[in-house]
Amino acid sequence: MSEEFLKVARAAREAAAELAPLPRAAKDRALRAVADALVEHGKEIIEANAVDVDKAREGGTSEAMIDRLRLDEARIEAIAQAVRDIAELPDPVGEVVRGGTLPNGLELRQLRVPLGVIGIIYEGRPNVTVDGAALCLKSGNAVLLRGSSSAYSSNTALVRIMQEALEATEVPAGAVQLVPGLTRDSVKELMRARGLVDVLIPRGGASLINSVVEESTVPVIETGVGNCHVYVDADADLDLAVQILVNAKAQRPSVCNAAETFLVHVDVAERFLPMALAALSEAGVTVHGDERVAAHGGVVPATEDDYYAEYLSLDIAAAVVDSLEAAVAHIRKYGSGHTDAIVTRSQGAARRFVQRVDSAAVAVNASTRFTDGGEFGFGAEIGISTQKLHARGPMGLPELTSTKWVYTGEGHLRTSKGTVIPASGG
Repeated sequence: MSEEFLKVARAAREAAAELAPLPRAAKDRALRAVADALVEHGKEIIEANAVDVDKAREGGTSEAMIDRLRLDEARIEAIAQAVRDIAELPDPVGEVVRGGTLPNGLELRQLRVPLGVIGIIYEGRPNVTVDGAALCLKSGNAVLLRGSSSAYSSNTALVRIMQEALEATEVPAGAVQLVPGLTRDSVKELMRARGLVDVLIPRGGASLINSVVEESTVPVIETGVGNCHVYVDADADLDLAVQILVNAKAQRPSVCNAAETFLVHVDVAERFLPMALAALSEAGVTVHGDERVAAHGGVVPATEDDYYAEYLSLDIAAAVVDSLEAAVAHIRKYGSGHTDAIVTRSQGAARRFVQRVDSAAVAVNASTRFTDGGEFGFGAEIGISTQKLHARGPMGLPELTSTKWVYTGEGHLRTSKGTVIPASGG
């Protein structure tokens, strides 16, 4: 590993040890100081961001992507407010998960503790730099940030300003670090920093996440890829189903909890499809459908790849299925385990769907767009985990912690005959 990388990784490691025992009040004061500094230094941030925007435009980047990259005064204020909001959230560190007194008198508690050093590899918007840092600090973790090279100037300014703000607080400034370098080599160093980094969280498209999962020697929490489904059951309220479908697809199509496929039971397909296709067309959505969907016209014939696709655009795949079980089989084959929804008036159908669909979130008569930490009442989130170990679904502050066991005795000794408590020598 390069000396540059080792320097920031070791600094984060040392800072993590200092940060972990700090009380909530100290962390909250530090977060508010960061928020104030971002607003105070807004002009510097905008100037640094302009360098990234100009490079992106010269490189032929689309205006949509440039808009995701761009920062202005209003966006900086929104980023700062998000940090203040995180300061108001409950601190998970020190929470007793479970515990009690054992028969031998030992007092046993399982406590939430920080993970340590979290590495975040992400694409796109520089606001993730601040969001990720704030969430890690609140949960007692140091963070190594590796954003996209397209936002390097912006991220450098943001991290510098956050570090300067932390220097006047009890939180060590080294707790927030930007991974140096613009090439893939710096990403590889972060992925292979086992022993310095406790966990990696990739945020971005499927190719980024797959690359991190396949190449990393550091434990990874997968987030974000969402091939979400809406299944319209034979007993669905079809008017309601149309509203849910259009909301799930078109309300914000570029996010991981947007619907990418809809399935309709054959018994209601002839009635539902004309309604759905008209509503989706009005919302600007292109439907990629199987033969039974395409028979209704105005549909692009679907390929196998369409059913695996996370479009993140105003496109959606569609198919007619012969049963609820066929819908579940389709989701199992093509889905990403993020969020899948059923629209039905049948409690039995809803129950079977919930039991058989193995996803991080399952919605009944509701849009897939609700799979979100804020919507679930957790406050901010670091991402949405689609794996099963450690965390699954929206990852709020508790998911950025591990646990430790603490047991307290009165000189308890374990012997072959059982527990012995020696008499006090005092």
